[in-house]
Amino acid sequence: MSILLVPGYMLDETLWDDVLGPLGKFGPLVHADLRHDATIEAMARRALSGAPDTFILVGFSMGGYVAREMVRLAPERVRALVLIATSTRPDSPALRQSRGRVGKAAPSVSFSGLSRVAIATSLHPKERDNEAMIERVRAMSVRLGGEVFRRQSMLERASDLGRLHAIRCPTLVIAAGQDRLRSREESEELHAGIAGSELVVIEDSGHMLPIEAPGALAGVIVPWLERVLPGRGA
Repeated sequence: MSILLVPGYMLDETLWDDVLGPLGKFGPLVHADLRHDATIEAMARRALSGAPDTFILVGFSMGGYVAREMVRLAPERVRALVLIATSTRPDSPALRQSRGRVGKAAPSVSFSGLSRVAIATSLHPKERDNEAMIERVRAMSVRLGGEVFRRQSMLERASDLGRLHAIRCPTLVIAAGQDRLRSREESEELHAGIAGSELVVIEDSGHMLPIEAPGALAGVIVPWLERVLPGRGA
């Protein structure tokens, strides 16, 4: 058994650095690569092509959309699903308009990473001046680069609310109590739509749970996996 980790918008595999130890007890850790594709389905198919035969699937934010598409494409391969700070809602018109402007920008325009303001908005208000945390997130976007920024900014996230009932594997939905990007109601919609799923709210964190509250995040995921997949964490 392996754990496949799916990052969010303009984030790379280092998003998960602080939870690798606790999660590693369940098997090898594999990272999905979302750099190359322009649709959620294409991202999901690429991730599946490089994944083990069966695996535990963990998706963060945008990666939650990709993870759910992976379950639909290959339900027999996913033993358990963890959805972190994500949503089933489509992009808002304002967000689509904003991303459209990014996509129309000339490729020659220099990309220096996500803005400090955008990153600070994704964090708990108490972390808005945490320069080390902000730089860690910005550095991920710099490594991915301008081409990936334009491609992911133009990505369409359609609602899959009407298809959630098709997800049958054990599912854990995790929300952040101080998330200014994804509301608690959005996590509750996922929980209500996926039969038998469980919902946990980690109160003292903003959107970037794997970085802001890795101990609390692992403290939720690990015992849940031990319960739904007995013997896997031994």
